[in-house]
Amino acid sequence: MTSSSREGEEQEGPVIRDKRRIDPKTGKLREPAEEPAPEAPANGGTGESDEEVSSLKTQLNERLADLQRLKAEYDNYRKRVERDRVAVREQALGQVLSELLPVLDDIGRARDHEELTGGFKSVAESLEAVTGKLGLEKFGEKSEPFDPTVHEALMHAYSADVTETSVVDVLQPGYRIGERVLRPARVAVAEPDPNAGADDESGDEGE
Repeated sequence: MTSSSREGEEQEGPVIRDKRRIDPKTGKLREPAEEPAPEAPANGGTGESDEEVSSLKTQLNERLADLQRLKAEYDNYRKRVERDRVAVREQALGQVLSELLPVLDDIGRARDHEELTGGFKSVAESLEAVTGKLGLEKFGEKSEPFDPTVHEALMHAYSADVTETSVVDVLQPGYRIGERVLRPARVAVAEPDPNAGADDESGDEGE
């Protein structure tokens, strides 16, 4: 074995590093060797490529859109359920209160004839108060404009005292719950007299 071979083997032998913090020769504390800082990723420290970041943003926007759509569907469902609940309640109340309308009519006629006295008066007022709390509303007044959606005209006439078709007498009041009409008001109506202007003109000509 040549001398160059022995030198190569000596160089390839184990490398021993002295990591003692105190120098055995001087007895002083050694300064720690500075380790090189890790290199930062090229894209700002996330370690992810621009394509991955863009993909994550797209998925996030899609999930957000899904959540917004689900929330809108739930809000619509909740509103629809609430409308149905109110409609069912009004329908059930309407069926019950419709059976009481003849009784309320009798009470009204007795009041008009001053026959609502004594115990009958107390019972009548209690019944009217309870039906009012349940949402029953009475309507139909003299001199109000005629509305075919809530009025049923049983009598018709012409009058020079009105400027539009109006209620001149309420034969039977109407009742409703909210927007639901249980019974239209049965009324007598009057329209403006078409000959009123002609009579005035003929009178002026005679003078």
